[in-house]
Amino acid sequence: MRLIIAIMGVLLTLSPSFAHDFVIGDLTLKHPMIKEAPPRAPVVGGYVTIVNTGAADDTLVGIESDAAAKVELHQSTVTDGIARMEPMKNGFLVPAGATVSLGENGTHAMFIDPVDRLVEGNEVSATLVFERAGRVEVVFNVEKMPAGEQMNGH
Repeated sequence: MRLIIAIMGVLLTLSPSFAHDFVIGDLTLKHPMIKEAPPRAPVVGGYVTIVNTGAADDTLVGIESDAAAKVELHQSTVTDGIARMEPMKNGFLVPAGATVSLGENGTHAMFIDPVDRLVEGNEVSATLVFERAGRVEVVFNVEKMPAGEQMNGH
């Protein structure tokens, strides 16, 4: 009996991490998250891993949220030692059979002019819009940035 209670305790502790995936068609969105923002930050970065188990490519074309004046998909690049951040005009490609992360290679969602300060423990509702799969409602968890980690200026 004690073993069963111990196992149940472990499963209940782990369940929030399992529950933070969202599925639409062949796409699974894993652990959408926003890094905690400093006071009065005009922008904050959002991140998510997307698994495409389908046979066709898809493209994340936008993100909508009432938590910010607007949300854009951005790509950070460095050219001749100068860092630039630009909107991804063609969206974020999610190839068939691939796992990609909005957070790799300088990509991220930019929540511009957040309505409130986003602090650890907050949840931000958003709609991710895909070219093929359509719209999916998700929740971005706001998490504290580990000490020493850089956010590419966000």
